[in-house]
Amino acid sequence: MALLFLSKGDDPVKWSAALRVHLPDLDIRVWPETGNIEDIEAAMVWMHPPGELKRYPKLRLILSLGAGVNHVLDDPDLPPGVPIARMVDPGLTAGMVEYAVAGVLRYHRNFDVYERFQRESRWKKLPTPDTARRGIGVLGLGEIGGACAQALSAFGFAVAGWSRTPKSLEGVTGYFGAEGLKPFLARTDILLCVLPLTAATRGIINRELLAALPKGAFVINIARGGHVVDRDLIASLDSGHIAGALLDVFEPEPLPSDHPYWHHPKVTLTPHIASLTNPETAVLPIVENLKRLKSGAPLLNLVDRVSGY
Repeated sequence: MALLFLSKGDDPVKWSAALRVHLPDLDIRVWPETGNIEDIEAAMVWMHPPGELKRYPKLRLILSLGAGVNHVLDDPDLPPGVPIARMVDPGLTAGMVEYAVAGVLRYHRNFDVYERFQRESRWKKLPTPDTARRGIGVLGLGEIGGACAQALSAFGFAVAGWSRTPKSLEGVTGYFGAEGLKPFLARTDILLCVLPLTAATRGIINRELLAALPKGAFVINIARGGHVVDRDLIASLDSGHIAGALLDVFEPEPLPSDHPYWHHPKVTLTPHIASLTNPETAVLPIVENLKRLKSGAPLLNLVDRVSGY
């Protein structure tokens, strides 16, 4: 069995070394040096060229190198019937949780305001906020969203989560479906987006959703740039309804140098670094799936192509 490594943004040497610790005889082909395409039965991908995967007639498994799979599902020529496995990496999840907690605490403890005071050479103390009264809303309660929600709950925040279907997490008030979205938003002071990007969630952070948040709310997006309608968020920031936004993901990436986010006084941005995949830890579920593929055992972390995650 040959494995195709197809990711322009990742180091094939590091990934190959990590894979061979567990599968020393694995035949790894680094795109575009594919060799005989009929040898390739699995592909590790991130932002592959559309149509590329249909070239491999014996492809039996697509392994996403990102937590999301929209980069795979957006391919209009994706070969039908080939299973797609999500990246499930404890290290990746831990990094996302750290970023989410840091972002929430920055707004909760007014560090964004104190940064402005420093620029103004202004010495002023603000009232200490009440953690138990701060409503944190997590959009998306999958593996990463659920971990973020429970970590924030451990700080004593009033945490709620919204998902497409009912979810039950200790310390987290659950809302679900279309009817649960507005009540969820109404009690959310800091909104954290951790949704998968699907046809149903693209553009979900739009004018209507932002208006349903309390005045002075904050928005944090660590999911995908396509969740946010940029012009609507900027308008809400300019009007004062949304007090600030911390954004790690954008559409497109890299963010164009003339984009308004770069110099907006209420926007803090980072270059898609909420969590970076570590080959040494991320390789473990990939290795397990490759072993299962070879033995015919059921595969893990498979994506439902209809739901998009």
